Amino acid sequence: MRAAAIIVAAFALAACDPAQVADKVGRRAADTVVRPVVADYVGPGQSETATRCIVDNASAEDVKALAQDVGVGAGSRTVANVMRIAASPAAAACLAAANIRLGV
Repeated sequence: MRAAAIIVAAFALAACDPAQVADKVGRRAADTVVRPVVADYVGPGQSETATRCIVDNASAEDVKALAQDVGVGAGSRTVANVMRIAASPAAAACLAAANIRLGV
């Protein structure tokens, strides 16, 4: 029984792809940057969904750029990056499906 648990644990650890883990961490960091920017344009009930649409549809390069702004106030470059990602076809479709319009 104990050997089976060790084998299951080994398979579970092998399933963890370092690239996926890094992407997930980066997207969580980007989330903390995007949320306050989005909150300036939509109501509190929509900011979570809008943030998800933007972060989920950001490229790896976009996520890296956003994550670099963790812990600092969003400047004009950060706001421009968030709005550019929001205007991408996939993010725009997600926002439209949720009936969210970022008024700029």
